[in-house]
Amino acid sequence: MEFNVKSGNPEKQRSACVVVGVFDSRKLSQAGEQIDEVSEGYLSNLLRRGDMEGKLGQVLLLHNVPNTLADRVLLIGCGKERDFSDKQYHTVIAKAITTLNETGSMDAVCFLSELNVKGRDTHWKVRHAIESTQDTLYSFDQFKSKSEAARRPVKRLVFNVTTRKDLTIGEQAIAEGIAISKGAHKARDLANLPPNVANPSYLAEQAEELAAETDNVSCEVLDEKELQEMGMGAFTAVTQGAETPGKLIILKYQGAEPEKKPIVLVGKGITFDSGGISLKPGERMDEMKYDMGGAAGVFGAFVSVTELQLPINLIMVIAAAENMPSGNAARPGDIVKTLSGQTVEILNTDAEGRLVLCDALTYVERFEPDVVIDVATLTGACIVALGDQASGLLSNHNPLAHELLNAGELCGDRAWRLPLWDEYQEQLDSNFADMSNLGGRGAGTITAACFLSRFAKKFNWAHLDIAGTAWKSGKAKGATGRPVPLLTQYILGRVSS
Repeated sequence: MEFNVKSGNPEKQRSACVVVGVFDSRKLSQAGEQIDEVSEGYLSNLLRRGDMEGKLGQVLLLHNVPNTLADRVLLIGCGKERDFSDKQYHTVIAKAITTLNETGSMDAVCFLSELNVKGRDTHWKVRHAIESTQDTLYSFDQFKSKSEAARRPVKRLVFNVTTRKDLTIGEQAIAEGIAISKGAHKARDLANLPPNVANPSYLAEQAEELAAETDNVSCEVLDEKELQEMGMGAFTAVTQGAETPGKLIILKYQGAEPEKKPIVLVGKGITFDSGGISLKPGERMDEMKYDMGGAAGVFGAFVSVTELQLPINLIMVIAAAENMPSGNAARPGDIVKTLSGQTVEILNTDAEGRLVLCDALTYVERFEPDVVIDVATLTGACIVALGDQASGLLSNHNPLAHELLNAGELCGDRAWRLPLWDEYQEQLDSNFADMSNLGGRGAGTITAACFLSRFAKKFNWAHLDIAGTAWKSGKAKGATGRPVPLLTQYILGRVSS
């Protein structure tokens, strides 16, 4: 897909289609009014006779509108003008792209980017139009024997801006939108792959390929034997039950001076989670291939940052493993020693994500990080608390938490902060070890983060629980690409501050 930005009049666009908005009830957008004027009331006459109300998501495709140069004019219903905000904007962009793709308009000029979105500027509108477009067109069909691609798909899209002085802003927005979309697509592809393909070794190969193809990027992969020798007893307690060995995957991007402290992203990469000896129910166990959503998310954010060649230092660490039941698997009641020297009593082998992450968090101390953000599909309790709308956020550093929350609000990939009070730590008490890996029935998301916080005392740290946001179930089953937009927006904010 090719994207461009321009400033021009809608009636003068030579393209397969011009896209304009109509508000409820039958109110043309500014671009629509311009076309209506040159066409001597052609659009307003159609609206008056009831062809379209302007309700959100309505479409009306017109051919050969008088005195215009485009082959088609596509009217998109935008709903009530006073209610037009982020969600409605994404809806109308997605509807426009779907219609263009289905009706043979291989190139189009879109004037929806000129609409007034509450509190949003031109940069936001163009960037999010790109992201919505790419999200709408995403498909994962590489394992199907027959493809269902559109016969004449849209290949070139131009977003119009109000004035020529906005062109530079629009071009920067396009670059960011393309980079974030590329990262989100990478995350979705990795997570959607079947677990017999996307195992820890595959993730390591993907990291090595990225390093080979990208300037300023290096890769290191530690195998299971090295992890054992290093003293990662919690990590290897998870990997020991699987035939496929675990990996610790490290990607480093140097976009700034070597002495500048890096941002470190840590991802939970359980490529399939059976629950281990504490076996999960069979229903929807296939979705446990998504338990590496944290790894996919940080990998995608890393792709976005390197695509933009941002002036920061960024390190990605993925703790990759399968959690399988076998004669070698860890048992409930086992006690393991972590890389930090602390001991953990394993009460439930299905609370394995925190075991691989705790050793990874200790490992990243060596990088003397500016901040550390770990991302994990960690707890079902997070889904109970927040559903599939917001990721759970817990942090030991208020400024970091606030920056992440603000980044989420700006990009639409939102998080909600939960408390990390000392009183919750008591739920991790063990009679036999320094702590247990389970905090009981109440506050499961919080006690999981409390566990991780014991391994994050030497740096500013935030934890994102994406159990509810990393994928969708049911008919629309598939990875969402979150939290790539949130992480990338946070890093963009750090660059511009």
